[in-house]
Amino acid sequence: MATTGQLRIGELGRRVGVSPELLRAWERRYDLLRPSRSPGGLRLYSEADVDRVRAMQRHLAAGLAAAEAAALALQETTAAAAGRAAPAAVRDELRRALASFDESGAHALLDALLARLSLDTILRDVVVPYLHDLGERWERGEASVAEEHFASTLLRGRLLGLARGWGRGLGPTAVLACAPGEQHDLGLIAFGLALRERGWRVVYLGPDSPLASVADAARSSPQALVVVSSVDGRAFRRHADDLSALSREHRLFLGGAGAARTNLDAEIVALTGDPVDEAERLTQLASAPPLEES
Repeated sequence: MATTGQLRIGELGRRVGVSPELLRAWERRYDLLRPSRSPGGLRLYSEADVDRVRAMQRHLAAGLAAAEAAALALQETTAAAAGRAAPAAVRDELRRALASFDESGAHALLDALLARLSLDTILRDVVVPYLHDLGERWERGEASVAEEHFASTLLRGRLLGLARGWGRGLGPTAVLACAPGEQHDLGLIAFGLALRERGWRVVYLGPDSPLASVADAARSSPQALVVVSSVDGRAFRRHADDLSALSREHRLFLGGAGAARTNLDAEIVALTGDPVDEAERLTQLASAPPLEES
């Protein structure tokens, strides 16, 4: 299906049997049409616009109000496109939906992905790269506070919804927590989901977790591995003594961007790569016995 603009609005109107005036009204009021611009500045429409208009016509014929018909048409065609698109294209569409505060569109994209792809693929190829892009745009001042909060809240809700039951795994136990003061937990949730896919039992403590509480949770699960995450290495340095003490009781791993910028004790392992790859790495490490002290 062509996604680049090829049709003038008059031709689009003839294809779908709708006047150009009404098409412009639907574009203006409901964002139903998404034209591109020719080098000369002409608005050009694509086959995707044709699909959205036809979907809206079906809903109008079924008796729905125009606003509701448009919302359903957008949701359906967005989901259908996600089912066909490559991951990079889906990331771009997800970015567009979240940047425009399109909750239904973002959920439709994620629903379509979950229907056809493994969770590992969705995390590695769509969600985690999108979060990296959002973080980089935030640092450059290109993403607003509102966009960052909206996107983070929506994705956090979806990921935690997928996490239901991750405490019932029959494999090894991982206690996951953000370092004291650390609020960014989306990467840690993605990591926990990847562990769950590998049979782990996940004990998730979430943002801003006191290390004493992390130790208590780990003691309740014999042989538990502990992962503490932070995007800022200063959080680890501020609590270096407590982390060292924790590592003497449990196998301890530090995750997030902050782990790459922290000098670790020899017995503490840094997990700084993709959450899915690191979940596989941790699974392999868990099967290896700890080194005995000489």
